[in-house]
Amino acid sequence: MRVTVVTADGLGAHGRSAARAAALAPLLRRCGESLEVPARASLGVRLTDDAELAELNARFRGVEGATDVLAFPADEPGHVGDVAISVDRALGQAEDGVAELRLLAVHGLLHCLGHDHSDAAGAAAMTAETRRLLPGQQIPELDPGTE
Repeated sequence: MRVTVVTADGLGAHGRSAARAAALAPLLRRCGESLEVPARASLGVRLTDDAELAELNARFRGVEGATDVLAFPADEPGHVGDVAISVDRALGQAEDGVAELRLLAVHGLLHCLGHDHSDAAGAAAMTAETRRLLPGQQIPELDPGTE
């Protein structure tokens, strides 16, 4: 899978450093291989701040306020989708911001591929898949119905 990671201009030095350390493009390519995503398929990832995530959340979900990750599955062949991550939120909500960025990126990819955690079975399956893709990393149980 081809992965394009774009970092917003307004991201501070700490956020840029964490984004580099997370090495999201190679991680997501490995995840794509493991999930049998075609090698020529593409995924876009935007690393940005709370303000942009709040704007996207309002525009596409009708929900006010920022969130940590949004996934936009694609309707076109050869494109898995797009993921937007608030680096601000990732760094603020976890002790290990780099691990949190990796978790959010994988979470977004799984949503783009059709995984969901709207019910208990889906949440358990998505948690198990995330743990498989991020071995050795602490992965919390997903709560059913949460976004």
